[in-house]
Amino acid sequence: MARLRRQVKFNPMNPTSGKAGNDRAPLAAALAGCLLVLAACGQKPSVSQPPQAGDTAVATVDGQPVWASDVKREAAAQGLIGEGDPLDPSSAPFHQALDEVIDQKLLAAEATRQKLGDDPQTKRRVEAARERILGDMLVERMVEKTVSESSIKGLYDEELKLSKQADEFHARQIVAASQADAAAVKKLLAAGGSFDTLAMQRSVDAATRFNGGDLGYFTLDVMPPAYADALKSAKAGDLIGPFQTDAGWVVMKVEDRRLETPVSLEAARPQIVRFLTYNEVRDLLEKLRRQSQVKLLIPPVAKSPDAAPEPASAPASATPQAQQTKTP
Repeated sequence: MARLRRQVKFNPMNPTSGKAGNDRAPLAAALAGCLLVLAACGQKPSVSQPPQAGDTAVATVDGQPVWASDVKREAAAQGLIGEGDPLDPSSAPFHQALDEVIDQKLLAAEATRQKLGDDPQTKRRVEAARERILGDMLVERMVEKTVSESSIKGLYDEELKLSKQADEFHARQIVAASQADAAAVKKLLAAGGSFDTLAMQRSVDAATRFNGGDLGYFTLDVMPPAYADALKSAKAGDLIGPFQTDAGWVVMKVEDRRLETPVSLEAARPQIVRFLTYNEVRDLLEKLRRQSQVKLLIPPVAKSPDAAPEPASAPASATPQAQQTKTP
């Protein structure tokens, strides 16, 4: 799944960022602020019925119920639980999030009492929050429809076919200060000496000497070149070295060599969901930009003096005061 691991680096709630992140936290944070937005607008959501089936009231603030779903959403926004994870009302995280929701309601009510909802700056910020929430809800609905179990399994199977399984090695090492010391260690090992004992007595590598020099399982692509060169043709049971590294002269024993185990579907699922979500949001935004008129009233980003020059073949770039994307 190497290609998948390389590509899935996107925050689907901010698809132009190119950064990894919590794929649902921004959505949860936006939804958690919905009550504050409504209160600041002077609007009151309907509280006569639970907002969703099976919801229960867990507190009241001035007679208005606080729903368990609001608390769970706040807990997810704070990172106390994962989005969609269960949350026991008797647990400390639930009560921590409940306190936060109550505080939000009290602050919003006080802001309404002071008529802050009529302030022009408040109205602008409320409208910005409203747009963000609506955008997040659109993304959530779109993902629910398109990121299905079949699409997740389909991408996983595709990546599994395209991925090339590398060999995994399980090896032990003894690092000596000189080539002569390493050669002496190898001679003792070849004569039947205990690797664990010699590692503790002779190795200068503090990280492995007390666990018998055990490096666990690894693939050659994560090892320094000297290790990769020495091990590429090694078999289980081989004694390798000595060879020189930055840390000293190394003697290794190969305990096992096998094909690496593919990443399981469940382990890869979060990355696959982020990847599919990013693709859906990217495609939607490209479509919306093509269908809309977006005009920038400021110049493009100024080039840094330290930036590498563009290739000679690159087209000349203009710096107009306004750039416009029109509907084709």
